[in-house]
Amino acid sequence: MSSPAAATPPVARSAWLVVALGFGAIVFEGYDLIVYGSVVPTMLAHPGWSMSAGQAGAIGSYALLGMFLGAPASGWLADRFGRRRLFIGLLVWFSVMMVLVALAPSPGLLGLFRFLAGLGFGGIPPTAIALVVEVAPAGRKLFYNSVMLSGFPVGGVVAAVASITLLGPIGFRGLFALGAVPLVTLVPLAWWVLPESARFASAGQAAGGGKVRALVCGQAAVATVLFAVANFCGFLLVFGLNTWLPQLMRGAGYDLGSALTFLLLLNIGSVVGGLVGAAVSDRFGGRVVATTLFVLAAAAMLLLTAPHSPALTSVLVFVAGAMIVGSQSVLWGYVAMHYDTGARATALGVTSGIGRLGAAAGPAIGGLLVASGVGLAGNVVVFAVAALAGAVSSVLVPRRRTATTTPAPALLPGLDPTP
Repeated sequence: MSSPAAATPPVARSAWLVVALGFGAIVFEGYDLIVYGSVVPTMLAHPGWSMSAGQAGAIGSYALLGMFLGAPASGWLADRFGRRRLFIGLLVWFSVMMVLVALAPSPGLLGLFRFLAGLGFGGIPPTAIALVVEVAPAGRKLFYNSVMLSGFPVGGVVAAVASITLLGPIGFRGLFALGAVPLVTLVPLAWWVLPESARFASAGQAAGGGKVRALVCGQAAVATVLFAVANFCGFLLVFGLNTWLPQLMRGAGYDLGSALTFLLLLNIGSVVGGLVGAAVSDRFGGRVVATTLFVLAAAAMLLLTAPHSPALTSVLVFVAGAMIVGSQSVLWGYVAMHYDTGARATALGVTSGIGRLGAAAGPAIGGLLVASGVGLAGNVVVFAVAALAGAVSSVLVPRRRTATTTPAPALLPGLDPTP
């Protein structure tokens, strides 16, 4: 039995509906991943677990290792079988896993369930990005995409606010359980109203196989490798800082409430940076903007190595968040626009999947640096170097050779389906 969304969508349905559903999914992805960093200090003090900083960093990486596997697999499946069904299935999967994370009786099982949840987290962005890029109007694709991707830092803001206000009353288990809310909210809504991409339907499954092979041939292979490296650097920055910033700020002399406030500022800056960066990208292109944001992120982090007043430190953390997540948001749109429909989700999945190794490395590296006692300055220098590597990778991506294709029919009236 097919849902109403499987039929031709009504005129009233717009690309913003697709953006809104993708935004909601990515809010919860961001919340589920970032809330872990907010509760690390509490779990380190949890009686009976005796977690070390190194173990906490490793467990923080397990979900990201799951994303490393889930992203390319989901991207390939989305190019073969459609964006809509996979998007809904991934929502169900990671919501159920977050219930199990909340109930985990030991650090080992907590890590296992976070790994399994990561399989779903990794698949949401490439699936949602492919769908949004294929329904957004021409000249606004990167902006629509980044509006959706701004859900990630919004999820981080929600995680920080929830941690500040609810960590005491409901504990870290209650905060983890909130990550399962999509099961009773987004899943029914997406089943009812989310359309399939008409461009995907036109390209069909046959387009996927041949174009995927092009990802590893000639200049396309160079682009794929460089995009993967840039994603690695971007994810290392995002997840390394979101996992360890509260603990680093506590080590710098701030109390837990102030440390969590810095995490909140980091993610508020991320929302602003992603939206502004995307708006500029539609005018100047992903290459220029992603590279610039990486460079500015490195500069902001290097400035954090010197002692500052709390107010100036807050500004620098805000700017760093804007540049770091802004660069990652723009980078995803840059990848999506670089590839054709039949290989788009696969390219997003492969490059972001490899990039998730950086997401896994960020918390682990941060944990090792914290354990070694290098403090805030030592951590941000390492992250600044990663940002500069991301800038170099972004600017070196070969320019795309424009393919001559016949435009697919628009998904919705008035929308241009061309990539």
